[in-house]
Parts: sequence; structure tokens; C-alpha cells
Amino acid sequence: MSQTVINQSKRAAFFSVIKQSLQGGEIDYTVGSIRRSVVLLAIPMMLEMILESVFALVDLYFVGHLHDSSYAIQTVGLTESVLTVIYSLAIGISMAATAVVSRRIGEKDPEAASKAGMQAILIAVALNTIISILGLVFATQILLWMGASAEVAQRGTSFMQLMMGSSVFIALLFLINGIFRGAGNAAIAMKSLWVANIANIILCPIFINGFGPVPAFGLTGAAIATTLGRGLGVVYQLYHLFNGKNTLKILATHFAPDWDQIKALIKIASPAVLQFVIASCSWIFLAQLVATTGGDHGSAGYQTALRLLMFFMLPAWGLSNAASTLVGQNLGARQIERAEQAVFKTAKYNVLFMAVITILSLTGAQWFVSFFTNDAQIQEVAIQAIRIMSVGYVFYGIGMVLMNAFNGAGDTWTPTWVNLFGFWFFQIPLAYVLAKYLQMGPTGVFIAIPVAETSLTLASIVLFRRGKWKKMQV
Repeated sequence: MSQTVINQSKRAAFFSVIKQSLQGGEIDYTVGSIRRSVVLLAIPMMLEMILESVFALVDLYFVGHLHDSSYAIQTVGLTESVLTVIYSLAIGISMAATAVVSRRIGEKDPEAASKAGMQAILIAVALNTIISILGLVFATQILLWMGASAEVAQRGTSFMQLMMGSSVFIALLFLINGIFRGAGNAAIAMKSLWVANIANIILCPIFINGFGPVPAFGLTGAAIATTLGRGLGVVYQLYHLFNGKNTLKILATHFAPDWDQIKALIKIASPAVLQFVIASCSWIFLAQLVATTGGDHGSAGYQTALRLLMFFMLPAWGLSNAASTLVGQNLGARQIERAEQAVFKTAKYNVLFMAVITILSLTGAQWFVSFFTNDAQIQEVAIQAIRIMSVGYVFYGIGMVLMNAFNGAGDTWTPTWVNLFGFWFFQIPLAYVLAKYLQMGPTGVFIAIPVAETSLTLASIVLFRRGKWKKMQV
């Protein structure tokens, strides 16, 4: 009887933690159970990243069922590859905001945390205004440079223009969510993606296929729906940021540029942005290499596989984000050992998650791919890509946690150097040699990905154990 009572008590406690993680609210992660802290942060962060990945999958699903879907799938994939540069800027700035906000929260200084968040928003808006203009002007040229044929580039120009022209919504979604995560309220970040995705799922078929007075925009309709969905998500974020009901109290004075604060944020954000630009540009190079060696069907198959890979990888990234908040808050509270234990605990959970995803990818690749395209040639390439790339999933999971731990501590240069050497001096040359010189084509590119990612993780483990991240001041 007593054992039954104990089991019931454990189940009740478990569901209580899940409920609390979904309801949200700012929590002090410098005290209490580390396992509980990881779960409270990880659940909404994983759901947030799943929802972020849904954007591309929803677009891919609907355009994949258009007539002559090869050009549409390729356009979506190539555009997403270019948008990874914008994601890199957004993630880099959001990491700086998370690092500073979480450190100030750990020091019990919410006023400074609020000001830091607003200064980060000023930086993001300024940068993305420039990016939007460039995207609108050079959309066709960008698609051609990525390896698209002249026909694909011409038909996909308006899609690219809309997606890049609305880059400020992408930046703000990532950045404001990073501010909330730093403050310990990951649930609001998750819910903003709910709003954005529900809107996108409803609007995609309407604008792509037409409905009532709304004409069928085809591929361009996917960009319209995604832009509107992200815009609504940002509105939801801004409401919660400014409603005065959270620890972060935003004042009008916080919007006046504080150049010392901006310089401090840029100092942290620059290498963080660089580390993701390095990674994303390497993915762009790989996409271009596949397009030139595998043709339109090879490119479309790789892009399909990549979207599915990101769908599975982003939840793991969300879980690893827990390490960033926990490290930042606990270093702010001068609890270094607790920060280190939080990283180990988060890595353990991510390994378990990625092990499950590896099995699903190896056994269910054909089913996953067939859901998005009926083209047999695209399916063949995509299935091969998924099975090869999934071999390194467990190592990806560990590497993500360590990268977020470095960034959460404000040590953004360490993962930047790891990415530079791992991607540009190892992955890209390896992919080029395999694809071109050994004439393996796209298969060579697929092999280079898990080999390089595993090497990155092993290097990160060595650097994490050296402990430089424990001494960072932000």
C-alpha cells in the first residue's frame, strides 16, 4: 500500500511540474532541484522550437502538393537556407540578451535586466531594416547564386522578397523569446510560437490555394501566410512584454540608446552572431554543392531532408537552451558548481531524446518523406540524406548543450572558434572532396555532415572541461 502511495505521489509531482512549466511565470533557478529546473525550462523551450520548425514544414507540405512542385520545394528550401543568416543574427543577439538578462536576474537586479532587453531590441531592428532592403532588391540574384536554375529563380523571387523583407519579425520572435527565457519565463516564449503557427497553418491553404475573395497566390501565398503568422506572434510577445505583470518592467527611458549598454551587448553578440553565421553559411555552401552536383531533384530532396532534420533538431536545441538560462542565473548568483551540474543534467536528457529521434529517423525516413512529396526522385535523395545524417544525432545533442552553456555564460568566442574550424576548415573541404573529387555527388555532402558535427562535439567537451566559461564577466 505504501509503495502505491509513493508512486501516486511521484506521478502527481511529475504532472504538477509539467503543468507549471506550461502555465509559465518567472522562477528563480538558483535554488531547488536542478532536475526540476531543467524540466521546467526544457518543456516549453522544446515545444517552442518544435513550433518554430513547423513554419518551414507547413510551407513545405502545402507547396509540395502544388503542380510542378519541384521548383516550389527548391525555392522554399533555398530561401530557408539563406534565412539561416537572419536566424544567426537573431539567435546571436538573443543569446547576448539571454546571457545579460539572466545574469542580472541572478544578481536580483530586474531594472538592469529590463533595460538590457530593450537595448537588444534596438540593435535587432536597426540591423534587420538593412537586411530587408537588401532582400527586396537582390532576391532573384540570391536564388541564382544559391544554385537555382533561371526558371526557379524567376518563379521564386516574390517568395524570397516577402520572406527576407519581413526579417524583422523573425528577429523579434527569437530576441524577445530570448529575453523572456533569460528572465526565467520560457512559457511565454512557447505561447508566442503557438499564436504564430496556428495563424500560419490556417492562412497557408487560404493564400496558397485561394478561398472566397482571396485569390490563389501559389508559392507566394506561403510567404504571405508565414509573414502574417510571425507578425501576430510578435504582437503577442509585445503585449506581454509591456503589460507590467512580469518581473521585467519596461519604461520609456529604456528605449533611449545607452551606448555603453549597446557596446556591452554587441561585445557578447558579435561572436555569437559570427558563430551562427559561420554555421549557417556552411549550410548554404552545402546546399549549393548539392544543387550543382545533384540537379533540381537532388536539391529538392536535400532540402526536404534538411527541413525534417531541423524539425527533429530544434526540440533538442530547445532542451539545450535550458543550459543557457541555468548557467547565466547561477553564475550571477555565484553558484558555479550548480551551473556545471545543470549542464551535465541537461546533456543527459538531450542524449536520451536524440537517441529516440535516431531510431525514428532510421526506421521511418520513407514515411516522413512521402508525407511531403510524391516525386519518387526527390523521395530517394531525401531518404538517403536522412538516414546518413541521423547517425550523428546523439553527438549533435551533446554539442548543442555545451554550445548553449558557453553562450549562457557569456563566453561566446569559444563556440565561435569551434564552429569556424569545424565547419570551414573541416566540413566544407571534406564535403567538396567527397562530392567533387571522389564523384560521390550529394551522398558525399550527406556523409560530411555527421562526421563534422561529431568532431565539433568532441572539441567542445575538451574546452568545457577546461572551465574558462566559469570566469566570464558580463
